[in-house]
Amino acid sequence: MLNQKAPDSHNSTLSRLFFTVFLFLGVLVCVIMLSPGVESQLYKLPWVCNEGTGSHVVLQGHIDCGSLLGHRAVYRMCFAMAAFFFLFSLLMVCVRSSRDPRAAIQNGFWFFKFLIFVGITVGAFYIPDGSFSNIWFYFGVVGSFIFLLIQLLLLIDFAHSWNQRWLCKAEERDSRAWYAGLFFFTLLFYALSITAVALLFVYYTQPGACYEGKVFIGLNLTLCVCVSIVAVLPKIQDAQPNSGLLQASVITLYTMFVTWLALSNVPDQKCNPHLLTHFGNGTVLAGPEGYETHWWDAPSIVGLVVFILCTVFISLRSSDHRQVNSLMQTEECPPVLGATQQQVVVSEGRAFDNEQDGVTYSYSFFHLCLVLASVHIMMTLTNWYRPGETRKMISTWTAVWVKICASWTGLLLYLWTLVAPLLLPNRDFS
Repeated sequence: MLNQKAPDSHNSTLSRLFFTVFLFLGVLVCVIMLSPGVESQLYKLPWVCNEGTGSHVVLQGHIDCGSLLGHRAVYRMCFAMAAFFFLFSLLMVCVRSSRDPRAAIQNGFWFFKFLIFVGITVGAFYIPDGSFSNIWFYFGVVGSFIFLLIQLLLLIDFAHSWNQRWLCKAEERDSRAWYAGLFFFTLLFYALSITAVALLFVYYTQPGACYEGKVFIGLNLTLCVCVSIVAVLPKIQDAQPNSGLLQASVITLYTMFVTWLALSNVPDQKCNPHLLTHFGNGTVLAGPEGYETHWWDAPSIVGLVVFILCTVFISLRSSDHRQVNSLMQTEECPPVLGATQQQVVVSEGRAFDNEQDGVTYSYSFFHLCLVLASVHIMMTLTNWYRPGETRKMISTWTAVWVKICASWTGLLLYLWTLVAPLLLPNRDFS
């Protein structure tokens, strides 16, 4: 007998949320591993630094051997998370509907999944050090680059949906308040972007030095101005009436954010106030006693917040745009339940199966996104510092170029969304 009131929860949504909780649990463990008290206990594991003594003076972005403890723990925890989600990504390849036996694994057996997650994590902490950290660092670089682009894609989609919905409400209710709201937020985002540019020049450049930083800031500012102009060109507006300065302002602000992240990794004390030179003031002791890690700088905190919001966004939402759904392997809306399907609703408050005719998202691709999220948070929590041959965490230009290239690629993607309808008039870009 069917319930009179159907529950609000879809299996597809709850499953994504549960897997995201696993990811956040791993992030929480990483944060705990970076705390001083826990790091002092990590000396008992076989892969930590054997040197009990050594210089604790830190210059030019180098951290003493003891500082690797927390960072090595983060590398192993994130490796375990990535391995866990990659396993499910392979397992769920080509699942078309909930009638596939593998769909039951995706949407259930959470206790056993948790045991597998814990088992992989424990095993990861006994991986011999060797070249593991160096190799895994480059996996993190590539994965984080891709995840930065996914963040930008979601931002573009969010801005388009936001602009379209407010314009529709303004037309339906014949109210100028919605137009005023769009104008306010557009102005706000541009104001924040201009403020960010000014602060970047003040804190990350010096007269007669830091030429790379000046070029990066100036070039990205110029590119943002260019895409903003393109967004309001008459031909672009004719082809895409919903495009406008709101989307361009969001992309501009995000580009300045990524530029900030890039400059925070410049391995030059004169050009980077975030280099860990404050470790050399005598507050850090060699060995497990009194060890302290300072990764809570502003770029890491903001990056962590953006990461959490983006991951939740991936877990909860399907796009209103066909192209985004095609790329992200989701559907615009879940299938409507028929009479036969509704028979699975047996009690109020329980999740029902909304994927009998077809999955609402690609199981495999979703787990692949969580793999990328795992390596991205690893790079964020470790400030993109690379394990060096001398058992030090080293700030390198690799992180700078990866983030700057991600910002350029993101701007090109947004520019493509603007000009594609003109270049390919026979394609449907609605």
